[in-house]
Amino acid sequence: MGQEESRLVDENTPPQSLKRRDIQSVAEYINSGRAKRIVAMVGAGISTSAGIPDFRSPDTGLYSNLARLDLPYPEAVFDISFFRENPLPFYTLAHELFPGKYRPTITHSFLRLLHDKGLLLKLFTQNIDTLERVAGIPDHKIVEAHGSFATHSCIECRSSYPNEDMEKAVLEKRVPQCEKPECGGLVKPDIVFFGQQLPQSFFLNNTLPAAADMCIILGTSLSVHPFASLPGFARTEVPRLLINSERVGGLGSRAEDVLFLVDCDTGVRKLAEALGWLDELEATWAKTQPETPAVKAEESLKSGDERLEAEVEKLTAEVDATLKLSTDTQSYVKRKLAKDDIIYKGEETVEPKVVAEATPSHADKTSERQGTSP
Repeated sequence: MGQEESRLVDENTPPQSLKRRDIQSVAEYINSGRAKRIVAMVGAGISTSAGIPDFRSPDTGLYSNLARLDLPYPEAVFDISFFRENPLPFYTLAHELFPGKYRPTITHSFLRLLHDKGLLLKLFTQNIDTLERVAGIPDHKIVEAHGSFATHSCIECRSSYPNEDMEKAVLEKRVPQCEKPECGGLVKPDIVFFGQQLPQSFFLNNTLPAAADMCIILGTSLSVHPFASLPGFARTEVPRLLINSERVGGLGSRAEDVLFLVDCDTGVRKLAEALGWLDELEATWAKTQPETPAVKAEESLKSGDERLEAEVEKLTAEVDATLKLSTDTQSYVKRKLAKDDIIYKGEETVEPKVVAEATPSHADKTSERQGTSP
């Protein structure tokens, strides 16, 4: 289980659970009452229209923009060894990415609607932006596979750190330290960095797709394991719907797979329309609109691409202005890179996403540059 063939199913092979391999048939399947335990798996693509950049898009991804800065390699900003030596680059990014600046997308609200209707068994997310929580999905329904900004702790003694103190430190672009006098270690959000293990909640729940009667995969390239293996745990007779800009992860190889290759927001609107939920979905999303001063009204009229471009430019400018790598730090990183095989061998590493999706091991960093979320 968890392994997928990449070959598309023969178009002459009829589905058994669905009438056809299309959105209308998926809607009929859900409305028939046969989908009562839906497992959703999401990545960076559900948050980019909120203005949050993904990691690997060639032009707008964080890594491509960080590449021009004075970092030994772009991914170093999320490397636990590098963080121990110089946490400033991460906290410069965190100043821009910290929760509270972004509104959930209509895709987040669709997932909330699934929960409200009692259909959501579990939501697996690769994102660290906490927008699933902001959209109103309860914590116990969410598995943040790569951690998030929701909680914080010391990297040495693992003591928790108050959210209000972390928010203050991030706003002040200050690196917080453990509150225990005998420790004084560095503190960071509980985002999984390169060189760290995935949270226990992922391994306690990663077989849940096998209990699902439908799986929906949105906005992820499913290129990094172990998250990428989740759809493969679904039983062969269970419909799997992919809403994404491109086919990924071997989806489409089964008779019950439906590929809807559009952006996530367009896809969920079409699905909601087929389900007869569109007005309800729009109303649910409207509740997430924050009350903002009139001066921000013009900003709300910008397209998703315009907001994303503006955020990327702002974010990289912030890093460029405050990044201060010492000579000692650069030497340290070079030594680490020289011992790459030793440092990363056997590690279970993931990519923290701003949206955060799993990151590959260091050896994969140059080979994985997918367009949507990894």
